[in-house]
Amino acid sequence: MEQIFEDTATAFSLKTDSELERAYFLFKMIANEPLVRIGTAMTNFAIKANLPVEGLIRATVFDHFCGGVNEMDCMPVVDKMWSRGVCSVLDYSVEGEDSEDPLDDTLNKVLHVLDFVKEKAAIPFAVFKPTGYGRFELFNKLSAGASLSEAEQKEWERVVHRFDMTCKKAYDLDVALLIDAEESWMQAAADELVEQMMRKYNVNKAVVFNTLQMYRWDRMEYLIGLHERAKADGFKIGMKVVRGAYMEKENDRAKEKGYTTPICASKKETDLNFDAAISYMLTNLDDMSLFAGTHNEESSYALMQMMQSQNIKNNDPRIWFGQLYGMSDHISFNLADKGFNVAKYLPFGPVKDVMPYLIRRAEENTSVAGQTTRELSLLKKERKRRKI
Repeated sequence: MEQIFEDTATAFSLKTDSELERAYFLFKMIANEPLVRIGTAMTNFAIKANLPVEGLIRATVFDHFCGGVNEMDCMPVVDKMWSRGVCSVLDYSVEGEDSEDPLDDTLNKVLHVLDFVKEKAAIPFAVFKPTGYGRFELFNKLSAGASLSEAEQKEWERVVHRFDMTCKKAYDLDVALLIDAEESWMQAAADELVEQMMRKYNVNKAVVFNTLQMYRWDRMEYLIGLHERAKADGFKIGMKVVRGAYMEKENDRAKEKGYTTPICASKKETDLNFDAAISYMLTNLDDMSLFAGTHNEESSYALMQMMQSQNIKNNDPRIWFGQLYGMSDHISFNLADKGFNVAKYLPFGPVKDVMPYLIRRAEENTSVAGQTTRELSLLKKERKRRKI
């Protein structure tokens, strides 16, 4: 397999010298864990105290990891990436709320995004999080098999209605819809609801996509069971496959509450689990569509190799590679350059409201040392190539 991810000229072709320097500076900062902790605390304090820091945040970390404050604000970024064959997934990245009004606000925002992206080849997907449409504790209660009160049952019916409105609109507009996964103790209720939507709207092809977090050792069993139900009942499966983003929280909760952690015992097991899911889906491509969300080069090469060995075209519409905006440009742009389907998650929203997302990005990059080191080495290589 040709090693394509060292090509920094292609990877960073859209970055000006100043944008390259900003990226280098940011990843140098993120590599310093104490600095991330201090910066996070100071940023949270400044925002809560209404200090005038939004301009500074916007000019640095926000503009590196986010597309803009609204859909139109994202379009220059969308168009630039599309010029290199990389699509966008507009992701309204305001975190879940505990009251009903913000949930309806999120619904309206996602419905608006669907209208906005229809017939835009550069934006083939929309996305939302389950807790953008319903309270976390409600999902948690249902996942645990607990009975709902009459008021909670009515509340859950409103959650189902929000899901259905969104999936129906995606189906009517022929826009694929990615539904993110969250913590394991709320995920069973989300899985069941997304499966209901697949049964309803994925009859001819995958419109609704669930998400598998493969750092969970039980997800292959879930995928195989879902496939059996899909074949028996005549619907297609759409699945975004990722490693997962809540590992420390998952392990801490399992230890605190005294149950077996749902997380694989090692990174190697997670990697094998991820590749097994990819292999299973490619073997059953007539029934499934895959969105491989990964920043892992070996997994990307493995998927490319499997496609090649099975004579699957690079641009087969049932297979997508996905990365987050602001990260792994060496994967995204080099894959697109070879004709693969690639989409970047492009978060957007008011600067203040998107800060929890940005803080999580910084913390995740800090905890995955190899990721940050790799980003820095590639940025250094490109700076040297340009002689900055």
